Amino acid sequence: MAVDTVGIAGDAVSAWFAAHVPGASGTLRFTQIAGGRSNLTFAVQGADPAQRWVLRRPPLGRVSGNAHDVVREADVLRRVAGTGVPVPAVLGVCEDPGVNGAPFFVMERVDGAVLRRPDDFALFPAAEQRRRIALALIDELARLHRADLDRSGWGARAGQRGFIARQLGRWSDNWEADRVRVLADIGRTRDALAAAVPEQQRASVVHGDFRLDNCLIAPDCSITGVLDWELTTVGDPLADLGHFLVYWAQPGDEVTALQNPPTLVEGLPGRDELTGRYLDAMRGAVDADAAPIDYYVAFSWWKTACIVENVYTRMARGAMGDADRTPESFALQAERLAARAWELARALP
Repeated sequence: MAVDTVGIAGDAVSAWFAAHVPGASGTLRFTQIAGGRSNLTFAVQGADPAQRWVLRRPPLGRVSGNAHDVVREADVLRRVAGTGVPVPAVLGVCEDPGVNGAPFFVMERVDGAVLRRPDDFALFPAAEQRRRIALALIDELARLHRADLDRSGWGARAGQRGFIARQLGRWSDNWEADRVRVLADIGRTRDALAAAVPEQQRASVVHGDFRLDNCLIAPDCSITGVLDWELTTVGDPLADLGHFLVYWAQPGDEVTALQNPPTLVEGLPGRDELTGRYLDAMRGAVDADAAPIDYYVAFSWWKTACIVENVYTRMARGAMGDADRTPESFALQAERLAARAWELARALP
């Protein structure tokens, strides 16, 4: 008999694996992987060392609207697999909540380092290694944004515009519908951004949370896997760039999106260089002269504040299982993010 883990009914899920995942048999061991703050991620291990997978399920407790739709996330992974961007293969999807209390999906376990803290860069001590990692990341982001929408099954949305306006509405609605407090900076920033929405140049596949610690890094500094596709949709690629830049902290930053950003190490190129490389890679797809990057950065600080505030709400209600941080730490983080977003929004033309 399996020992249940919070969020996993061991016997029932092991039986489902045996019936639906090639090579799975017997009782499996499930261990929650720390780091994710949205859908919950578990390492799955069988008796044979070769039996290793990853399982994704929604957070525990109340889930608002279509948030945390793991069946959709699995579909996104299958679509993105054809773009050339490295992603884990989806091996099975369980839509029956009777098995584990909520749907889940299973994907292959991809090897690679996750760099969540500056100390993790000890695996890549040379400045040239760190530079190659940064350039590989921004190149993969541009590859995703240049991907043919028809090949990934999203061709009908190629002419779609208005992404930022919809995002402002979506994240604002999420924040207002399910919260345990009110952050005034979130509301006033939303209003300022809504009054200055730039014209969208292109529709692309946008990851929604593309950053260093959502990628797996090989010893040769290449990217072996891009993870956490929960927020992926078709939209404005510059929103993805803005999000990447928000998380790319560099020495001298007074406010950072993460408490201990992994990018605060020597040997990494700065945001300006990475932005230039991205715009060069997108030449012909995005007009760099008409790309108000400052707006997208301000928007991404605001969106990140909304996300972290939502994490705080879920943690305060005990819906995130085992965690390596307190709810109060997320509350303070959301306040810093919202204040930074408001500071940048006020400076926009």
